[in-house]
Amino acid sequence: MTTPTPQIGTQRLAADVGGTFTDIAAFDPKTGLVHYGKTLTTPHRLVDGIETGVTKAGLSFGEARLFLHGSTVAINTLLERTGARTAILTTRGFRDIYEIGRVNRPDAYNLFFRKHKPLVDRAFRIEIDERINAAGEVLTALDEDQVAIAAEHLADMGIEAIAILFLHSYRNPQHEIRALEIVRSTCPNIFVSASHELSQEYREFERTSTVAANAYLGPRVAAYLDEIDGRLADAGFKGSFLVVQSSGGVYDVDQARKECIRMLESGPAGGVAGARSLSEEIGLGDAIAFDMGGTTAKAGVIHSGEPVMTGGSMIGGYLDGLPVQIPMIDIQEVGTGGGSIARVETGGALRVGPRSAGASPGPACYGFGGSEPTVTDANLLLGRLAPDRFLGGEMTLDIEAAARAMEEKICQPLGLTLTEAADGILRIATASMAHVVRQVTTDRGLDAADFAMIAYGGAGPLHATMVARELRISKVVIPHSPGHFSAFGMLASDYRRDYVRTWFTQLNQALFTELEAIYTVMETEGRTSIEEAAEKPQMIIARRQADMRYVGQEHAVTVDLPLELFASEDRDGIKRAFDAAHRINYGYADEHVPAEIVSLRVSVIGQMAKPPRERQSLRQPEPAAGAQLGNRPTYFRESGGFVDTPTFNRLNLQPGNLVRGPALIEEYASTTVIQPGDRMEVDAFGNLIIEIGRS
Repeated sequence: MTTPTPQIGTQRLAADVGGTFTDIAAFDPKTGLVHYGKTLTTPHRLVDGIETGVTKAGLSFGEARLFLHGSTVAINTLLERTGARTAILTTRGFRDIYEIGRVNRPDAYNLFFRKHKPLVDRAFRIEIDERINAAGEVLTALDEDQVAIAAEHLADMGIEAIAILFLHSYRNPQHEIRALEIVRSTCPNIFVSASHELSQEYREFERTSTVAANAYLGPRVAAYLDEIDGRLADAGFKGSFLVVQSSGGVYDVDQARKECIRMLESGPAGGVAGARSLSEEIGLGDAIAFDMGGTTAKAGVIHSGEPVMTGGSMIGGYLDGLPVQIPMIDIQEVGTGGGSIARVETGGALRVGPRSAGASPGPACYGFGGSEPTVTDANLLLGRLAPDRFLGGEMTLDIEAAARAMEEKICQPLGLTLTEAADGILRIATASMAHVVRQVTTDRGLDAADFAMIAYGGAGPLHATMVARELRISKVVIPHSPGHFSAFGMLASDYRRDYVRTWFTQLNQALFTELEAIYTVMETEGRTSIEEAAEKPQMIIARRQADMRYVGQEHAVTVDLPLELFASEDRDGIKRAFDAAHRINYGYADEHVPAEIVSLRVSVIGQMAKPPRERQSLRQPEPAAGAQLGNRPTYFRESGGFVDTPTFNRLNLQPGNLVRGPALIEEYASTTVIQPGDRMEVDAFGNLIIEIGRS
């Protein structure tokens, strides 16, 4: 008897697990339809929330061909310091690289400043006899017996993960490769990570911090991915399980288990990927991707049609965070979300966040036992949320509970009315969110006022017009289903492999044959990796960059290098591209000072089919009567108090419909606030295009 071949589904399914909500989006190529589901995150067993969301979307895992996943599990493990007991094996004499760091003092006049706290205690940083120089030459052979003895000793002490960092392994990884083999054979149950697998760049502190973080995360993230993988198998899923990277691309779950550091910003990166796709669709070259959920607000930038990338980030903040040296979308975030708790601090200062009520117990108005006022409670008290239509009526918000929490925690200590307290919370939250947008624009030499803002996340549309006013942004775009937009963005993600090779050479001495050889090796590796993927991309392209600096400088800027510069061997063109990038980042450039190359970068992208969006013909400006949900009093500070504000059902608005503020536009997982003086029009794709009025 012949066993039937298991049938693989057709749908592309995406799950974005956030701190408060878990969002599901699915695209069926056969019908062209997109399905959505949303549920509260289940912190103690995240996979339960995913399954509930899939069920609410009317789907099943067995119907999917691709399962795309983004999660906060990696970043939360790092920030909350709940990872594995970790040790480091490093070159003799260099165990303290990790703790010494850069010896910089970012806050020079702060008497209470504290340096970063390493993830690995000094007692578990073990030195090994070996040495390779910066040219990749072996000076001291690896003592293999020391590696085996150290691994056995660490296993006996209950160590769960080992990071391996030997000096200059970015140039020659042979000692790390051999040590990796020894540790795995000696201690097969310990998670092991070597620095050359993650980074091929110089700077030993950053490399140490990166591999230590990867090892620290490894056991928990691998167990989490195994749990999802097992649940998928039990549900009859026969397709490919892919994880969204911080670069916005996707990679195989087996690679994610080993290189989990690459999924630190996987959820937010999905949103930026969606914003890039939307920008291309509606002809926006430059846009700010603004994502506000229940726990945090995040911002990234689309510049000249592509997300702005970075070669690394300080996880935990610039002052006392730990560096991670991997290619990622330049995303900055702040602990201001719908669930952010407002409190009065010593001295009578009102503060919002970074503590969040999360999914459990949630804001006071959720009625799950929360007793502290949050941003969501403030929005409810100001009339911006309908208590009987939250999440399409699935949840009824308790306005009396919100008022009690606000009165007890804020109004009485500060002598404010409910309205004053709620308005104050929103103004503080707006200032915090505007600051995080400046971090990815003004701090990078860009003017936020030159960009449109694409706002999404459950709370993004509620606050977008306030943030836009703060930053002098004139246009805000609210995409379809903004509460599910990060999950939808994952459906628009491509395969992506990023490679870096440190290569110190003055530009005027660089040989194009050598440049081409290095780039070609990286591009070939990326193409081979993507071609081996279970789901074949439509097309594979490669983009080249270089980290460059003026001779005598310490730090470099990343420069995009079009392929035609190499075809024509245009050295002057490369220099002009560097000068332009330097001028954007630092405000000046010097055409007469020679430049040097520090590192070469390649991004290999396997382009996947995107869910199509149908362009519709524009209708009359006046919304149909069925789109109107009546009026309700809503507070607008600019108007001096509560205003009787018309409310619309977004599902019944048609392309071409025009709404002037003040107004509220409600949909399943979000509410868009249109301020007095603003003008909103529905475009041909169903996006809400808001022109911000000027005071």
